[in-house]
Amino acid sequence: MRDNFVIQSVTWQTHAEQLRMVRAEVFIQEQQVPVELEWDGMDETARHLLALNDAGQAIGCARLTGDGSIGRMAVLKPWRGMGVGRALLVHAISLYRQQGQQNITLSAQVHAIPFYEQSGFKVCSEQYLDADILHVDMQLK
Repeated sequence: MRDNFVIQSVTWQTHAEQLRMVRAEVFIQEQQVPVELEWDGMDETARHLLALNDAGQAIGCARLTGDGSIGRMAVLKPWRGMGVGRALLVHAISLYRQQGQQNITLSAQVHAIPFYEQSGFKVCSEQYLDADILHVDMQLK
């Protein structure tokens, strides 16, 4: 079902409203992440991926901080299981590979480990709490 949405590489300066909407709905409202933890001041200098449906509405996002790290991956609930998260991840990996990045990392919520493992990521840390949600560090070499 890849043809009913597109992935765009955007900046915070041009697409903050759409990025903020997706992350607020998924992280702040749904997962109860404290506002001050979600808005960490790193968005302005990061590269962002934005998934848009056919109507041009934001349905998912991811943040690339430039050091090989993928973060803030979020997909709105009605779009989960439709390939949006996978497309965001593949696009992020591709962008980093094009830049010559050999080691790509992310902090995954424990329930999402199998999702990332399907793309070749491996757990490389013990579990830890981030915003009261269990996470692990994962890497792709």
